[in-house]
Amino acid sequence: CSLHYTPSSPPPPPPPPPPSSSSPFTEKHSPERYRSDGWLYSDSLCQTPLSPPSSSSSGSDPDSLRRDDFALQLPELKNLLRVLKDKRERSCGCGGEKCGPGNVYLVGTGPGNPELLTLKAVRVIKGANLLLYDRLVSNDVLDLVGPDVRVLYVGKTAGYHSRTQDEIHELLLNFAEAGATIVRLKGGDPLVFGRGGEEMDFLQQQGIQVQVIPCKDELQSHAYSS
Repeated sequence: CSLHYTPSSPPPPPPPPPPSSSSPFTEKHSPERYRSDGWLYSDSLCQTPLSPPSSSSSGSDPDSLRRDDFALQLPELKNLLRVLKDKRERSCGCGGEKCGPGNVYLVGTGPGNPELLTLKAVRVIKGANLLLYDRLVSNDVLDLVGPDVRVLYVGKTAGYHSRTQDEIHELLLNFAEAGATIVRLKGGDPLVFGRGGEEMDFLQQQGIQVQVIPCKDELQSHAYSS
């Protein structure tokens, strides 16, 4: 498994989750994020991830918080990758044929109203093995995720990137090569304002095809949602 992370010291046990958030989007330390990503923390001493440092905390900074959170998540990510690889080998190993990579879908969620998603977008959101989502994906859209889909927050805000772009590329590549069906979920249009085009180019250079499922026309979507 090429997913890797070597912390300078073991991460501390996570404190209790932060208070409820009123944001319609997935804030980096919101209870909604922790509920959707809870499977990643099953190996930690507590089953709630790290909360943001308070203004009075010492020795804490966004980058060390991000690294510690990544270290807590890594065992379950590796376990999921191993399960998917084993399943892939069983399904295509008998005939001696080489298995191709999995399917990657780059999905735009428009202004965040799930009723404005295409039928294809809803289908892949419900049926993916792994779904990577950004901060501007609304909680209402995340409610559509199927019960067996593993969900991972990779959102970015000023001063805090839960994943670097290189780490997002590595996650997409590793799971695609393991035969997984991956949904990369983005707010708005999948190729505008984000790094969707960069992610697609990276995967295509590795021989992995990406299907783009755009949101509806932005002006039309706002008219319907108002």
